[in-house]
Amino acid sequence: MKASQSMLKLPASVRMGELPGLWAALQASLRAEAAQVRCGAGTELQLSAAELSEFDSAALTLLLSAARLCHQEGMRLRLQRVPDKLQELARVYGVAELLWPELQDNKSTV
Repeated sequence: MKASQSMLKLPASVRMGELPGLWAALQASLRAEAAQVRCGAGTELQLSAAELSEFDSAALTLLLSAARLCHQEGMRLRLQRVPDKLQELARVYGVAELLWPELQDNKSTV
C-alpha cells in the first residue's frame, strides 16, 4: 500500500440498531486517518468491506455518511471489497454512483 493511502475496515455486521455506535467510531477513525493521509500529501482514504456479512440499509447510510465526511475533509473515500449484495442494494436505492463515482464515468463512455 502506498504511503498516500490508508485502509480502514467495516465490521462484520452493520444493522440499523448498531448504526449510532458504528458511526461514532468510524467518524473518529476517518478524521484521524484523514489527518495522517493529509500529512503524507494523500487525498484518498480506503475502506474495506471485506468482513461485512450481515447488513441492512443502515450500511448504505454509514457509507454515505463516511463519503460525505471524507469530502468535507478534502479526501476521497474509495470502497474496497464490497459484497455484491451491498452493491445491488445501493443500485436499488439509487446511490451506487455516489459511493462508486467510477460507475458514472463508465456510463458516460458507453
